Amino acid sequence: MTAIFNPLTIRNTDFEWGKRTYIMGVLNVTPDSFSDGGDFNSLEMALNQAQQMVKAGADIIDIGGQSTRPGAEDVSLEEELNRVIPLINAIRKSTDVVLANIPISVDTTRSQVAEMAVKAGGDIINDISGATFDSKMLSVVAQLNVPIILMHIRGTPKTMQTLTHYQDLMGELKQFLQERIQAAIHQGISQDHIIIDPGIGFAKTVTQNLEILRNLTQLRSLNCPLLVGTSRKSFIGHLLNQPDPKQRVWGTAATCVAAIANSADILRVHDVKEIVEASRVADAIYRETVEKN
Repeated sequence: MTAIFNPLTIRNTDFEWGKRTYIMGVLNVTPDSFSDGGDFNSLEMALNQAQQMVKAGADIIDIGGQSTRPGAEDVSLEEELNRVIPLINAIRKSTDVVLANIPISVDTTRSQVAEMAVKAGGDIINDISGATFDSKMLSVVAQLNVPIILMHIRGTPKTMQTLTHYQDLMGELKQFLQERIQAAIHQGISQDHIIIDPGIGFAKTVTQNLEILRNLTQLRSLNCPLLVGTSRKSFIGHLLNQPDPKQRVWGTAATCVAAIANSADILRVHDVKEIVEASRVADAIYRETVEKN
């Protein structure tokens, strides 16, 4: 696999697409996320978890203040800001130099949160709606001049699992992402600042999630780096007959290796240490650039 995109530099990190797989550590500061809700509710616990993920090899920390699990209820703008902004501030003020300079992604669908998060020290906006929930999101991100991750979804987290009927799964997914890429470019976002995510687990059945993993390379023609988020998701629990999300790490690792084999650039994961190790070996197998270096 060779890189077809220009490199992206965020703080002290050069993202050289195609050279290796980058790991995004999930840090949900929510009481109700599906696998780690309530685990990092205090600022001290969340900051400690960010530090542990950086030590384990995370390239990006993805901070979320609004659960996107199936059936999740909305939280108020004020509540989301109160969860996210203090943590960004604390990371940026950390005496740990590596942590203080880690690229921070903010998992939000609200342009107000995006704007305040970037002003506080955030670097990337990760919008699970593909910037469809907030009509101002793309123009705000363009003004902020930061990268955006555009994900495929149908409906909302509350309704999405009732919207899983597709005539042509990969075709419809690709069309949605193509339209969102064009909308982002039209609003002034550079093509080099757009990352796409097929939205595994969002309005998808177990079978459809597996189909996406097998066919990720079809999304290469959209000319954007590809993020894949399978971590601890219910389809893995279904395959393993494992109801506890925290016990799905090796099932997650298998999906991550499959994603790397099919040209994923970024993996969004909870279990950073294990997936860093799995991805290093998978990179050595599937990426010739690793061997050359």
